[in-house]
Amino acid sequence: MDRQGLAFLIGRRYLFSKKSHNAINIITGISVVGVAVVSATMVIVLSVFNGFEGLVVSLYSSFDPPVLITPAKGKVFSFDDEVRQRIASVQGVTEIVEVLEENCLVRYRDRQHFATVKGVSDGFIGLAGMDSLMTDGVATLQNDSLPQALLGQGVAYFISANMHDPFYPIELYVPKRGAGSSTDPNRAFTTRSVYPAGVFSVQHDVDVRYIVVPIKLARDLLDREGYVSAIALDLDSKADVSKVISTLQEALGDDFVVRDRYRQHALLYSVMQSEKWAVFLILAFILMISIFNVTGSLTMLILEKKRDVVILRSMGADTPLVRRIFLTEGMQIVLIGALTGIAIGLMVCWLQYNFGLVRLSTGGNYVVQAYPVMVKWLDVLNVCLTVLGIGAMASAVPVLGLVRNTSTVRLSGT
Repeated sequence: MDRQGLAFLIGRRYLFSKKSHNAINIITGISVVGVAVVSATMVIVLSVFNGFEGLVVSLYSSFDPPVLITPAKGKVFSFDDEVRQRIASVQGVTEIVEVLEENCLVRYRDRQHFATVKGVSDGFIGLAGMDSLMTDGVATLQNDSLPQALLGQGVAYFISANMHDPFYPIELYVPKRGAGSSTDPNRAFTTRSVYPAGVFSVQHDVDVRYIVVPIKLARDLLDREGYVSAIALDLDSKADVSKVISTLQEALGDDFVVRDRYRQHALLYSVMQSEKWAVFLILAFILMISIFNVTGSLTMLILEKKRDVVILRSMGADTPLVRRIFLTEGMQIVLIGALTGIAIGLMVCWLQYNFGLVRLSTGGNYVVQAYPVMVKWLDVLNVCLTVLGIGAMASAVPVLGLVRNTSTVRLSGT
């Protein structure tokens, strides 16, 4: 048997054998429980953060395109045939949607609300999956030859829009370009009217902000014929998004910025990731405190087994082997606690995912009623490595110090 196997067998024997002092058994049990509780907590908390991140991504992805092209400078750019051809030539692009956005004042009867008018070309309804987002009316931007608008649920609420009122259209106001200051609204603002076709709901930030109209109406309202503020692209389901983005960026040059869904909300996702790993570090610090019990347990065990250490030395065991025995025992304590805790954490996540045991609140109007969870195996691996790493350091402290002191111990009568 090699030295590693011998150290493992003796360490396991010391771990499960009856001790002369019951306090050692109690401290060892507390060590296992402490490591298990913190390990389970780390798995559960990270999975909940992943669940909320996945929820946010799903909410935004239902309205944001897979790829968005915006100008590197300025708010708008001319979308000519040359730019269109560059984009269409990239393999994986299946839909090109023109977008023109600008802030505006929305007025309906005696109500008004500041919103963003979003002019879109044909194809946006399918690209954004608007049919699945509608809460009232129908997902259409054209009724025969008349343009129609889709209102965010928040916009519709603030102006009390009626989808079935043919007598009062929604009025859109934007400042005229180069008009300067004027007390006459007719001279200072461009006004267009449009009837609502339906109300959609994505999430609060989108619902209170957007009113979607045909891009022809938006260009007429903003006096931006031939211009867009962004190009939304749909991709083939088998397309490599990162490869498509790099190809588009190379084809369009530095005058444009090409972003995927994550980069469209880079600040939001970076904040969520920062919060996630900040909590992970806090839990790792709590883990360090709980693993101090392992140090105490090993210290007491080494003191109890000092006679065994002398016997092992007399049989030819050197200091590295003795240290490895007790270090192996410490790692076994940590490993049992880590595996138990991770198993408990995964079980809790499974129960939460399938049965929603822990609710967000009673009676609240939430997108989901229970805390969302999403287990990522990379997070589980990080938890396991963190626990084992801290456990190794905690086990090494008493082993390196106390085993050296036992070398001066002599058997009685020798």
